[in-house]
Amino acid sequence: MPSRIEDYALIGDCQTAALVAKDGSIDWLCFPRFDSGACFAALLGTPDNGRWLIAPAGEIQQVRRRYRPGTLILETEYQTAEGTVTLIDFMPPRSSAPDLIRIVEGHSGRVRMKFELIIRFDYGSVVPWVRALPGRRGVRATAGPDTLFCRAEVPLHGQNLRTVAEFDVSAGQKPAFELVWSHTHAATPRGQDSHEALRSTESWWRQWSDRCTYEGGWTEAVKRSLITLKALTYSPTGGIVAAPTTSLPEHLGGVRNWDYRYCWLRDATFTLHALMIGGYHEEAYAWRRWLINAVAGTPADLQIMYGIAGERRLTELQLEWLPGYENSAPVRIGNAAYHQRQHDIFGEIMGALHLGLRAGLPRNDEAWRIQREMMHYLLSAWKEPDEGIWEIRGPKRHYTHSKVMAWLAFDRAIKIIEQFGGKGEIDRWRTARQEAHEQVLREGFNPRMNAFTQYYGSDDADASLLMLPLVGFIPATDPRMLGTVELVQKQLKQDGFIARYVAHPRIDGLPPGEGAFLLCTFWLADNLALQGRREEAREIFERLLTLRNDVGLLSEEYDPRSKRLIGNFPQAFSHVGLINTARNLNEAAKGSVESLVLD
Repeated sequence: MPSRIEDYALIGDCQTAALVAKDGSIDWLCFPRFDSGACFAALLGTPDNGRWLIAPAGEIQQVRRRYRPGTLILETEYQTAEGTVTLIDFMPPRSSAPDLIRIVEGHSGRVRMKFELIIRFDYGSVVPWVRALPGRRGVRATAGPDTLFCRAEVPLHGQNLRTVAEFDVSAGQKPAFELVWSHTHAATPRGQDSHEALRSTESWWRQWSDRCTYEGGWTEAVKRSLITLKALTYSPTGGIVAAPTTSLPEHLGGVRNWDYRYCWLRDATFTLHALMIGGYHEEAYAWRRWLINAVAGTPADLQIMYGIAGERRLTELQLEWLPGYENSAPVRIGNAAYHQRQHDIFGEIMGALHLGLRAGLPRNDEAWRIQREMMHYLLSAWKEPDEGIWEIRGPKRHYTHSKVMAWLAFDRAIKIIEQFGGKGEIDRWRTARQEAHEQVLREGFNPRMNAFTQYYGSDDADASLLMLPLVGFIPATDPRMLGTVELVQKQLKQDGFIARYVAHPRIDGLPPGEGAFLLCTFWLADNLALQGRREEAREIFERLLTLRNDVGLLSEEYDPRSKRLIGNFPQAFSHVGLINTARNLNEAAKGSVESLVLD
């Protein structure tokens, strides 16, 4: 049985990532990149689906862990009756082959340690051919195109399709272990000095984190979230995955299990904003470059999401041999939502690129040409129904949020010309902007509910409508928006936290059951701050901070009934919300409420 989601920590090299449990087991690892077939998939099944355990062999009295300050180097300290050791886990920033290093550092006494390596390629379905390296100081595991080399400073041996060992660590000893991936046909990758790799990895992360320019309250939480976002970047392209995992359930035992190892366009505006709050303009520039390359083409073919290198075909499959996290089946790879039509993405793209220009990113003529083509397409497309922000697998509807984001697209296109120059169909865009605004006020607002509702004619709340004031569509203090916030809290609040929408078959065709969506709760705090209800906003924000696990990470959702983090982990959007809301509360405390609106 896998650990609780909140018991995992993230390590990564800005091209892929692994999840390390408190008990010393790495239960999830995709080499060589985020969306590759996992060679450790115990997270979604059993240990026999692949994991790497290093831990004390006897009873553990106490576990303490932390990240080294300003880094993604994880330190887990185990106290036993025999002594104390620290397990250090990290992935060096990649120069060639992906590499995962584990070092056991003895502090006191003499601790007996156990080692168990179970390599299973293709999400636990393929048992590799394993051969010992010279001197039994490691193994080579091969299956088709994939080969893993595990080098160890203690003797290893095979047992029941596993590689195992027991060894003692005394005070001052630091045995190291290295796992390296390679193409089977390639030359054997060189090992490296693990202790030197630790020093250089710490230096790399510290140089990056020391560039942070964020000032204000909750500094450590913000910096940890920025480091987490950096870890979720795919450095060769600048793309940012929504999460490094797939199929961690939105409801324990349920079917709402999706693959989040891809790049969603709608993340653009708030992700860019979060990075620039921290002073990371290089990452924002790389994200814009990825965005331009990914969306290039015919606007009618624009997808809501792409692979980390801009791949378009994200075919969804179900892995029947995996029972799923806590029996939450099916396990899915790929994401069929890439077929959906979601018109809000035009607003997110235009908002992101306008925000980048305002922050000082240089103009890009190619980007503007693509933007003009998208806007020409949107002049007619925005009037059509779509599947909406939450990728509901039900009928297309006239979602209120989608119409607002169409307004945002026209508004930001106009502002780009007004503020930065350029040519475009500005008169037609102004007409469309006014038409979209008037239509939303007329059709999206339900007088009987005294609120904007999920889609035209609906009585249901939708947390995405909390974005209306944040993008400048309507003031947060407008009576219609006050009513919307009230309806959201009435229909969607779960123990103080906010769900996305009413998850019910009549809405999305899936069985009911979903936790509170953490980003939506951050949006609620932003709205309350804009309304001048700063103490309420701060209270909600600080409750959200208590949901972080012991190393500062958040998943996608929270289940108030079981008091568990649920959904894919760690979730970029949750950490984006944390960064943005921390900044907003700082600004609200200064009385600078108008600066909270991204216009």
